[in-house]
Amino acid sequence: MQRENIMLSTVKSVAFSGIEVQEIEVQTHIGAGLPCFNIVGLAAKSIAESRDRVRAVFNSIGLGLPAKRITINLAPADIMKNGTHFDLCIALSILVAMEVVAQEEVGNFIILGELSLNGSIRHVNGVLPAAIKATERGCGIICPSMNIREVLYSGNQNIVAASHIVELINHLKGREIINNQRYVNSYPKEEKNTEYSKDFSDVKGQILAKKGMEIAAAGGHHILMVGPPGSGKSMLASRLHTIMPPLTTEEQLEATIIASLAGTLQAENGLITERPFREPHSSCTTPAMIGGGKDASPGEVTLSHLGILFLDEMPEFGRSTLESLRQPIEMGYVQLARVNNHVAYPAKFQLIGAMNPCKCGYFGSKNIMAICKKAPNCATDYQNRISGPLLDRFDLQVSMCDEYNPLHYSERREERSHLVLERVIAARELQKKRNIKNGKTCLNSELEGELLHDVTEMDEEGEKLFLKIVEKFYFSSRSINKLKKVARTIADLKQNVSKISKYDLSEALNYRILNDREKR
Repeated sequence: MQRENIMLSTVKSVAFSGIEVQEIEVQTHIGAGLPCFNIVGLAAKSIAESRDRVRAVFNSIGLGLPAKRITINLAPADIMKNGTHFDLCIALSILVAMEVVAQEEVGNFIILGELSLNGSIRHVNGVLPAAIKATERGCGIICPSMNIREVLYSGNQNIVAASHIVELINHLKGREIINNQRYVNSYPKEEKNTEYSKDFSDVKGQILAKKGMEIAAAGGHHILMVGPPGSGKSMLASRLHTIMPPLTTEEQLEATIIASLAGTLQAENGLITERPFREPHSSCTTPAMIGGGKDASPGEVTLSHLGILFLDEMPEFGRSTLESLRQPIEMGYVQLARVNNHVAYPAKFQLIGAMNPCKCGYFGSKNIMAICKKAPNCATDYQNRISGPLLDRFDLQVSMCDEYNPLHYSERREERSHLVLERVIAARELQKKRNIKNGKTCLNSELEGELLHDVTEMDEEGEKLFLKIVEKFYFSSRSINKLKKVARTIADLKQNVSKISKYDLSEALNYRILNDREKR
């Protein structure tokens, strides 16, 4: 007889480990004993607080929790769970156990949503990857109405988006069917703007730096700009995205998944169509840069995935913060080690660095009113804040001057971004057809091994110059490979050039200014 009073239910939600999605069963047991409400199964504090939110919601909608022992188990119990998105799942699991909602109505859904005390369902992070997981499992998804725009791109055909728990209960009981389109229409239609407020033509002069930016965009190369204050470093960096090819459909989905998990995707947004541009301050800590903290949250390198990470005044960043960039630059992902688990995040970004030549900023400047009084020690100490191994990872290093040239400020029109973009896209199309690694295409900056050797073949004069460069400069093997990659991109921008010439190598060598800093 006592066994008949036991009420059980099981519904599904998800937990996140990096960008990986793990299906979680939310099991509810309501049985005899002193009235209490326990949540077990390695639940973080944000989930433990669900007890009070769920209890308040039940009171708000006129339902009382049974005066029994309520136990919520999050299975598997050896995986750490975190996030407020378990609120709605726990509430529905109790409603199923109380036989307010039928088990078969929610058994084939993955459920996410945070509850307000009045019963409204709030926006949560990670709905898009959860919806994709549900599609793979053949399940539907129940989510907040505020997440409707992102979940539509998952390909799931069974979506229930609700704004209030009473609305959801009525839908599940068949009293009033939810119309998802009503929530979709509540947000303004997306208008893809192909024009940027910033343009390459805004930057006057700096021909070498502009060409360097074009090469960086065409081959996916990392670039460092060195020059005095006001020479245009930040202006060029903020305009790089205007000459970079748009994201493909797959890349848009990947960028949107990261934004969804990180909580940077706004409710009214659909897919992210523009490349991310992140510009952390020099006070940025190592966990903020590469990710970490108690919940192993994604950092700046992940938030800039498939986009641009701009570090202005690089020497002002902490040494450990800068050194932490070395692994993601080389590997394209970042791995966070924790006691309970290891989390991996994608981090395939284009690093743009900018720095003054010295602490005061005017070492080597031709401005007689602003001369570095502690040269050359000021420049040496300041530049040495960036280690050789990190400096070696910049494919392009550009020296910028602040010399006033009346020609640059005349009525002569500078080249606009869309004209540069045409050349960049044409160069990337060549790479797409030629650079095939493990069945996938790659940019020139990603070439390695035999493919690098085959693609960077030189003509006779180019081979002679290359041997002289190797003899004269003490470049590392990485620097030599990067020199060849940059030369290959320069040749690609010329179109239909099969072999690297001495002119391509000479131009590429001009972008290695700091690797020879000990000799200067």
